[in-house]
Amino acid sequence: MPIGESLTARALLDRLVAFPSVSSDSNLDLIRFIGDYLDGWGVPWRLSRSVDGHKANLFATIPATSGETRRGGLVLSGHTDVVPVASQTWSSDPFTVTERGTRLYGRGTSDMKGFCAVALAQVPALVKNPLPVPLHFAFSCDEETGCQGVPSLLADLLAEGIAPRAAIIGEPTLMQVVNSHKGCYVVEALITGIPAHSSQPHRGVSAISAAAKLIAAIEREDAATLTRQAANSDFEPPRSSLTVGMIQGGTATNIIPGFCRLAWDLRLAPWDRAEDILGRIYKVVDEEIRPGLKAQHPDADIEIRPIATVPPLRPDPASAIERLTLALTGHNRAIAVSYATEAGLFQQDGMDTIICGPGSIDQAHQPDEFIEASELVACDAFLGKLFEKLRNGALGG
Repeated sequence: MPIGESLTARALLDRLVAFPSVSSDSNLDLIRFIGDYLDGWGVPWRLSRSVDGHKANLFATIPATSGETRRGGLVLSGHTDVVPVASQTWSSDPFTVTERGTRLYGRGTSDMKGFCAVALAQVPALVKNPLPVPLHFAFSCDEETGCQGVPSLLADLLAEGIAPRAAIIGEPTLMQVVNSHKGCYVVEALITGIPAHSSQPHRGVSAISAAAKLIAAIEREDAATLTRQAANSDFEPPRSSLTVGMIQGGTATNIIPGFCRLAWDLRLAPWDRAEDILGRIYKVVDEEIRPGLKAQHPDADIEIRPIATVPPLRPDPASAIERLTLALTGHNRAIAVSYATEAGLFQQDGMDTIICGPGSIDQAHQPDEFIEASELVACDAFLGKLFEKLRNGALGG
């Protein structure tokens, strides 16, 4: 029999926010708290750890009434990491939920410990009255660093033969249904030149000059996306976009730069293909930039390294979970958002996936981040109606 303590979403939010699970630090204390809470209700869970072992994802399942745990069912997913508060000015302790008027302030209240708290608050009722399909919970790490945590969770599910049918990612959408977002691909180039005195440029190879050629190729691809803009799109801008965000190189004005690093970001609209856009850039590297460096000196080179790969969430006209959640929220249509989430990864793994969660994305990453208390209430009501539909056979297995 369950022996756990029933906690409200608000009480759970207090507990979760109190863990300073900034992406640069470990989330294991928070994960242990969730694990202990689930243990109290007899809910089995599993971990998939980061490569260094300092972070972990947690995946839990409340079995279906039939006892089924692996096939079908729904995942409620949220990330446990938050962005730093360093250099931000807060009016209250960011790791203590502070109530002022109708708002609950604290790091992660909106992005996205609010959803995690509401989801966990459902556990006692679901244990006592299970659904006819498995109900899964996924709590991931390293979302804020480029969705680097959830791939190991999904790989673990695949290896264990766990195949949920659908997933709801609880990012803050003000409880609107999102069926599409852009992908995010971050790539860096490490360029090795040959240093020399600037009065003898023939003895050196400029890594910065090679970087300039790469930047030109990236900007050509960005300009080309203007011809593929989508009319009447929710995306802003309504196209894929490429930006160079970082460049580091050189030691002095009178030294030919022997090294340069640059990093760029591709925000991919769902109608474009990353392999096409990046492939054309890589072709310039392989056929022009690298041979040009090598022609000047055999030790000069350029290395391309993907840093983050987050696929877009693509709209699915046949999505059962989209139709169901639209009916439950009362909205006429799903919307698209320009930011990236883990949803594309769940969809890529074969799950019917949408985004819907409490809070506003406008509060994400901001000082004095907050969530309206009414958003937690709305999310709780939404999940209650969703579970009732699932009890009546919605989504099938």
